[in-house]
Amino acid sequence: MTVLSYVFAFVLLLGVLIFIHELGHFAVAKLCGVRVLKFSLGFGAPVGIGRHRLSRTIGHTEYVVGWIPLGGFVKMLGENPDEADDPSARAHPSETLGAKPLWQKLAVVFAGPAMNLLFPVAVFTGTLFVGLLRPDAVIGTVEVASPAAQAQLRPGDRIAALDGASVRWWEDVEEAVRSRPGERLTLSYERDGEAATLELVAGTRSGFDEFGEVQPVGWVGLGHGRPRAMLGIPDAAAAAAVAGLRSGDLVRAVAGEAVEDWHELAAAYAAADPAAAVEFDVERGPQDSPERLAVTVAALGDLAALGVVPANVLVSSVSPDSPAARGGLEAGDLILSVDGRPVGSFASFAETVRTSGGRALDLVLARAGESRRVAIAPELTETDVGLGIKEPRYLVGITAEAATLPGSTVMDRERNPLIAIPRAVAMTVEITHTFLRGLGKLITGEVSRRQLAGPIGIAEIAGNAFQRGWETYLSIMVLISINLGILNLLPIPILDGGQALLFIVEGLKGSALSLRTRAFVQQIGLTVLLLLMGMAFWNDLSRHWSKIVDWLRSGTGL
Repeated sequence: MTVLSYVFAFVLLLGVLIFIHELGHFAVAKLCGVRVLKFSLGFGAPVGIGRHRLSRTIGHTEYVVGWIPLGGFVKMLGENPDEADDPSARAHPSETLGAKPLWQKLAVVFAGPAMNLLFPVAVFTGTLFVGLLRPDAVIGTVEVASPAAQAQLRPGDRIAALDGASVRWWEDVEEAVRSRPGERLTLSYERDGEAATLELVAGTRSGFDEFGEVQPVGWVGLGHGRPRAMLGIPDAAAAAAVAGLRSGDLVRAVAGEAVEDWHELAAAYAAADPAAAVEFDVERGPQDSPERLAVTVAALGDLAALGVVPANVLVSSVSPDSPAARGGLEAGDLILSVDGRPVGSFASFAETVRTSGGRALDLVLARAGESRRVAIAPELTETDVGLGIKEPRYLVGITAEAATLPGSTVMDRERNPLIAIPRAVAMTVEITHTFLRGLGKLITGEVSRRQLAGPIGIAEIAGNAFQRGWETYLSIMVLISINLGILNLLPIPILDGGQALLFIVEGLKGSALSLRTRAFVQQIGLTVLLLLMGMAFWNDLSRHWSKIVDWLRSGTGL
């Protein structure tokens, strides 16, 4: 993606959100009878050449699009007390902001943040109207030796309720389970059109919360993604290995019947005639140019008897000088267990590594049909967690073959505004609540201040989101809109919250603050704001420091 694409995505995002914010101030000011002198999207001179400019005066208001697209403003009559001698203010004293009652001043100030918080409601309402594919609450994977496996849950079962609370989407299932480590769960589900209920006890393991902090989470061994029909063969003496199958072979058909995932593979093999041999149509080698071959195996009734397991973590490559490389791992190794627990899915393996804290993990792997045991201590590594955001994560330095396929999805569509709008409000409230919790953790130091992103970081996130499509881009726009709305409510002078605080003080005092006091308070607010911006900008630079140094060296010949 080119630099211009990042700039375009950043400017578009900022332009839309600032326009919405300033539109709030503008509309409420007009409703309250405040004379608006200028409504500018962007700073500086109006865009244009010669006499042709993006500037037009309608009534008392000049509407402008400025050359610098990193902001915008609404200029109101009498907004600044030091403009009291302005001829327009003297001529129209009742139309100044200062002449309005306190509630109208606060309405004008809070209208901007309110629009930023209402924008997500509009986006979510529109998204629900169009419809959005979401993961359905249908089980795609049941990990071996897990509480779910012991309770005899199966792939294809649809979860209807947990502890009496109805669930609709897979994320509801995940959140409910992860929030109840070690607790007994009552689970209602549907199988082949019939309803059933069972109880199971959630296990406890280390996991991440929404802020990347390690904490105990509930686990029952359920996954939404479906395991691919990719074979793992731990034993060289197994019937599958003797027939010529290898770890990493991807089965495409069994006895001429196409199979897509592991469960279809297991069902097709179990249905084979035990009196005849079974032909597997497999792909072997690179995904872009695999070798296609047919392998004949005995019909033994089930895949376990054949000696194959899902290739949940089949190593495809090992990073040089990584913990895995130093521990002797090689491409083609099939990881079977970690710390004595079977590897039921790649997601479980990845979470175990990332929450290890750097302690040595006891791995059992199969190589060339033989089992080996190695101890590998993950190392903290700066890694991309999505949309160009980099965070330190514990990794071992392997890349695994793609082990899963997407799970069941269903269209989430709601065109009744009486239902869609409340749902959109609830979604906005949930995200806002999460942001406020994160802000609190940032202030207390529970979350690193390195998480703050400045203009470079936001531009990078916006650009990567834009590249992924409008759905992702709108999601990022919603998050940043909520950020802008909440941050502008902080009682820092210069921000809307600070302005509201000054108006409240003046209302309690019964008179306007002196120009000297206002100037002093504004200086404090500006200093705080510059410090925050400086910290965010430094975080941006530090994340790209090596690139900056390389660029400087290339330019100076060092």
